[in-house]
Amino acid sequence: MKDSYSEITDYIRDMANRTNQNHSITPEMYRKHNVNRGLRDMNGNGVVTGLTEISTILSKEKGPDETLIPCHGRLYYRGINIKDLVSGFQKDHRFGFEETVYLLLFSELPNQKDLSRFTEELANYRSLPPSFVRDMILKAPGKDMMNILSRCVLALYAYDENPDDISVENVLRQSMQMIATFPMLAVYAYLSYRHYHQGKSLFIHNPDPALSTAENFLSMLREDGKYTPLEAKILDLALVLHAEHGGGNNSTFTTHVVTSSGTDTYSAIAAALGSLKGPRHGGANVKVVQMFEDMKQTVDTSDQDAVRRYLQLLLDKEAFDRKGLIYGMGHAVYSKSDPRADILKVCAKELSEEKGFQEEFALYETVARLAPEIIGEKRKIYKGVSPNVDFFSGLIYKMLELPYELYTPIFAVSRVAGWSAHRIEEIQNAEKILRPAYIGVKPERPYVPLNER
Repeated sequence: MKDSYSEITDYIRDMANRTNQNHSITPEMYRKHNVNRGLRDMNGNGVVTGLTEISTILSKEKGPDETLIPCHGRLYYRGINIKDLVSGFQKDHRFGFEETVYLLLFSELPNQKDLSRFTEELANYRSLPPSFVRDMILKAPGKDMMNILSRCVLALYAYDENPDDISVENVLRQSMQMIATFPMLAVYAYLSYRHYHQGKSLFIHNPDPALSTAENFLSMLREDGKYTPLEAKILDLALVLHAEHGGGNNSTFTTHVVTSSGTDTYSAIAAALGSLKGPRHGGANVKVVQMFEDMKQTVDTSDQDAVRRYLQLLLDKEAFDRKGLIYGMGHAVYSKSDPRADILKVCAKELSEEKGFQEEFALYETVARLAPEIIGEKRKIYKGVSPNVDFFSGLIYKMLELPYELYTPIFAVSRVAGWSAHRIEEIQNAEKILRPAYIGVKPERPYVPLNER
């Protein structure tokens, strides 16, 4: 009998070593068999696996000789430039997340009547089944908010009278319920963790139907329920910018793959949450903040030469987590700029002035300027490198005094809108299950009877 559920025994260690020894696939083999590992070619371009009307990402444009050259990144939601979308609701001094969700789900901008009705419907869905918070969150507190989110999503299946109906109207109903309740699930999961694992007072605030998604998130999270207009405005903006990013990002592609099997909405969204949890995807903004904290403890950040040396050490795997990465720099698609990062940078500056973080914002600007230059010196890169959306979002969440544990769940609170739109689109286009091919490279060998091994 093992001493504990989590114990790694000597047998497991030995067999893991054997598994490692028996693994023989090398990077050269991918080139030999012309396999685009990670569905990206040798130049880093994504392998096209589908069509979508939901969003478009542009990072290259045709030059005079018809060759593609890197350009400043552009992101379109249903054909509308994200910068124009943001400018539109900010000029009106209103929140934009609900309008963005409407656009992603229904492929058109709402008029005032449409937006009011949609916002009202979301508010009506902003509730959980009786005793759900007690039974699924408070009675089973966990240390990882994304796992609790996944558990809650799967549990909601049992409360749904038509969980396996994958008609567009039923999936739309399920999607709107999850878009409405994700802020509650994320916040309540954190408050449970905060109480049972950190020994702090427990409080649970109900959402206010008169408040926006961003306002409700802050109000439910804080014991006094208070927030400033700028805090709510910037969190709302972050939700808008994280709501969707094409069908090829890992969690959205996961949604397409799982949806294509014909399974239920809860299973598809839980699978997407499992993808987003990974530090190579949704967990990157936490790493950005932690990297800067390590930098401030390690070097004199007022000395640009010292900052430069620290960044060089990061790439040489001699600083921070020794992974060889400058977190928040570079993107799989964008090269010259990530439009989401450009927008967030302006807001981060504004928030830093309200919160007294001007020096820290200046440090972020310094790293944003130095890092591409240093990466270019040390690494062979096929395209430009610039700050991505995680670079400034982590700083913004820190200035909003949000706990690390909620950084990735906030991403999920936003991205569930995009996942829902893609799930509906996959159902509308469903003809075949998504099944990419793998090449078997293990040589054929004979079976050896047990008594001869």
